[in-house]
Amino acid sequence: MPPESHADLTAEVLIIGAGLSGGVAARRLAEAGVDVLCLEQGDRADRTAYRGEHPDWELTALGPWHPNPNIRKGRADYPIDDSRSDMKPMMFNGVGGSTILYGAQWMRFMPSDFRTRSIDGVGDDWPIDYDELAPYYDRIDRDFGVSGVNGDPAMPPQPDYPLPALPMSEAGRRISEAHARLGWHAWPGSNAIASEPYAGLRPCIQLGVCGNGCPVGAKASTDITHWPIAESKGARLVTGARVSRITHDAQGRADGAIFRDRDGVERRVRAEVTLLAANAVGTPRILLSSTSSRFPDGLANGSGLVGKRLMMHPFSRAVGFFDDPLETWRGHWGQALYSLEFAGTRPGTGFVRGAKWNLGPSGGPLGAALFPWPGEPLWGVAMHEHVETWLGRAAVWGIICEDLPEEVNRVELHPDALDGDGNPVPRLTYRLSDNSKAMMAFNLARARESLEAAGAARSLTVDLLPDFGWHPLGTCRMGGDPASSVTDPFGQAHDVPNLYIIDGSVLVTGSCANPAATIAALALRTADHLVAARGRASR
Repeated sequence: MPPESHADLTAEVLIIGAGLSGGVAARRLAEAGVDVLCLEQGDRADRTAYRGEHPDWELTALGPWHPNPNIRKGRADYPIDDSRSDMKPMMFNGVGGSTILYGAQWMRFMPSDFRTRSIDGVGDDWPIDYDELAPYYDRIDRDFGVSGVNGDPAMPPQPDYPLPALPMSEAGRRISEAHARLGWHAWPGSNAIASEPYAGLRPCIQLGVCGNGCPVGAKASTDITHWPIAESKGARLVTGARVSRITHDAQGRADGAIFRDRDGVERRVRAEVTLLAANAVGTPRILLSSTSSRFPDGLANGSGLVGKRLMMHPFSRAVGFFDDPLETWRGHWGQALYSLEFAGTRPGTGFVRGAKWNLGPSGGPLGAALFPWPGEPLWGVAMHEHVETWLGRAAVWGIICEDLPEEVNRVELHPDALDGDGNPVPRLTYRLSDNSKAMMAFNLARARESLEAAGAARSLTVDLLPDFGWHPLGTCRMGGDPASSVTDPFGQAHDVPNLYIIDGSVLVTGSCANPAATIAALALRTADHLVAARGRASR
């Protein structure tokens, strides 16, 4: 809703950010009758503006639809200083957040991901375990209309997915058979992409452009799955609203936020409870900007950990080239197949923890031409031959490595640079550890074995793809001890009891699995906790 006047807004619960976790929380709270107001710095998505069905879709993906806000430079974006970061942050500002552009690979964390300290002596154990989160995973799967096949032997038992799996690609079939011969794990991909009509979602037609916004409406983004329900139940959504800081009262309790509206007017919201859902870059940015005499180092930062322990999932690809056409330009940009064969610690490898592999389509001709190529740049006839070799004949394993939480990797405020609204620019410091480098090298070598076992005539890999920093995590970790964590297990800030953090900031460790399902499940769990507390208070 556009602000009707410049008077203060009020709400029972204020949510900052209308993306994945903000949408999940808003829907649950509104369904329970809570008065919800959400501030979102971006706008509502216009599906007709997505370029996936147009000839320029690959060109616009390099500019106005690029997932990196520093390249996209949209009206809703703020600059991020990533000059000290090996990975560049990918995020989208708008209703639906990064679910507008994500691949919708829908994975649960494994039970061991919650106990890395106990099992491998690294990171920290979570204050909750898989079993505590499992009922929320189940509900989230239904809310997002997940397509998949139940029964993965590498995962705990779970209910059937609400929708059958999306079509298996020919490349996926060949690699699955190769893994069976190798004795390696492989399983049909689970995706938050509808294979059949489902709760406002349309069936996927296999365009292969999910990462540029789904023009069909098959991909589960919260502007489709959650915000229409939340608003129908009374939730209010203010777009074009960039929050600069959260305010507090004399007792140190959060009492709302200051934001600048799309007209450039500074305004405020007063609320009884505030939920931060601005992602693991935006959330510490706001907290560190919310200083006062009571909180000189930033709001909720008594532990000194706000912004620290940044994780970003180092990412690369292994590409196999087949002699016969496989139409690998087609298909959902989620995962046709995934493998958890090397997701856990293996003695003798020189590193701990592991990587998840996901098989997606190979993309269009421009993506083939621009993929990093070893040796000299390709020109002229050599370039045409390369694109012909790639297009429709390349199978691509995406390799997601688990990185460990380290305090030296962090989000902080730039001492000098400001955005267009006068807010400090976040500065990222993130370097790959020796553990991550060894993990990536090992997994890329195994992925080449996989592709060649499936019949690829040759294969190639690159060490790191910096422009795939889709998963910033961990900058406001949860825990039981206020001295070593920012929030409690429900995301409640230790220092500010009516402030909750519900995005990927609270993750203690990052797993190697795509984090969207876990972030959504945690947000739903926190919303349930707030609804229950509200019910107890009213009795």
